[in-house]
Amino acid sequence: MSGATPPEVEVGLAAPEPGPRVEAPFGRRACPVIATESVGAYRLLAVEDHHGPAPLPGQFYMLAAADGWGGEAGERPYLGRAFSVCRSRGTRLEFLLERIGPGTDRLGRLSPGEQMLLVGPLGIGFSEPAAPSSTGVLLVAGGIGIAPIVTWAEALIASGAQPLTLAGFRSRAHTSAAQLLGGDVQIATDDGSQGHDGFVTELLEAELEHDDARAVYACGPPMMLEAVRAICARRAVQAQLALEEAMACGFGACFGCVVRTTTGYRRICVDGPIIDARDLDETWLER
Repeated sequence: MSGATPPEVEVGLAAPEPGPRVEAPFGRRACPVIATESVGAYRLLAVEDHHGPAPLPGQFYMLAAADGWGGEAGERPYLGRAFSVCRSRGTRLEFLLERIGPGTDRLGRLSPGEQMLLVGPLGIGFSEPAAPSSTGVLLVAGGIGIAPIVTWAEALIASGAQPLTLAGFRSRAHTSAAQLLGGDVQIATDDGSQGHDGFVTELLEAELEHDDARAVYACGPPMMLEAVRAICARRAVQAQLALEEAMACGFGACFGCVVRTTTGYRRICVDGPIIDARDLDETWLER
């Protein structure tokens, strides 16, 4: 080690980041649920949004059920839950969810004809690589983080690109979500029940070992994203990460979703969720 003191990260809030975004209309709007579908261990929920603009790949919405959104009578309602758009078809929006808590359980029990309240689209979407990659694009998805990768893969394919998606899941029960993807897909499972036996980041390292002249886009749990950031940093590979974080408001008021970058803290909801991997401080996972 050189013994040099690493540069300090400013404690204050970084300036808002520019980036591709579509502004959300003011306030929550009620949208009818038009379809639900089981996708392995996940649930695909479709709503009809006649009054909002079409989202960009990577943007997200704050979702809530119009009825039964909270505890027992007299208790406070739940906060909205942040979900990336999985697919967008005109006025039809689709969201992929896993029922892991009271809020996602209520959303997962919505049925056609019920109303869902949403705010969005919010945040910054994915953008084209700063410099064209010579051999293509690598998409890396971890679990429920596959949602924004699906809509970005569709946009890339529509533009004539041929992305390769590396999708990692806990087990075979979760891999059904890969059927939502177009193009070439490689699967990894933590328990080895399907595809590569191991982490999806091992597939990423193998692909970059073969050819690192590619741009990387990733979404998944924080530890996976840190592994992607570190792998791409070692090889000087362009990477954009869709960060996942619990959010209370979705529009920058509560400061509950800040992340540490090389220039200060950014709010994931308004200065993300898409962030250039080079901008993240190496200690961004520390609280």
